[in-house]
Amino acid sequence: MTPGNLFQNVPDHLATELFETLLETPGLRVERIISTGHTPPAGRWYDQPQDEWILLLDGSATLHFDPGNSVDLQPGDYLHIPAHQRHRVARTDPFRPTVWLALHFPATETCDHDSAAHRSL
Repeated sequence: MTPGNLFQNVPDHLATELFETLLETPGLRVERIISTGHTPPAGRWYDQPQDEWILLLDGSATLHFDPGNSVDLQPGDYLHIPAHQRHRVARTDPFRPTVWLALHFPATETCDHDSAAHRSL
């Protein structure tokens, strides 16, 4: 077993957003995502068949959700995005890398955000 570090080998500039799978098992994928001012092309929305839980580790970002809600994220902020919730990255920090941790897992019917399980994540 070799430990990793989420803050090692973070490039200052990238031509495109960097997605690295850190762990993948049946039912779970953990990714480190690095953005350096990247956003998807105008009009491109993510509509994923699985739930996603994101944690912003460094930098900053703004996510837009259909039908018009926005969320600004700073280091330490996390968010559960249910399956098929259309969303897009509207902004990432153009001056320093934005480092995300994303967990992808099977869609759930409901998610109680105040439960002990969510507080412990």
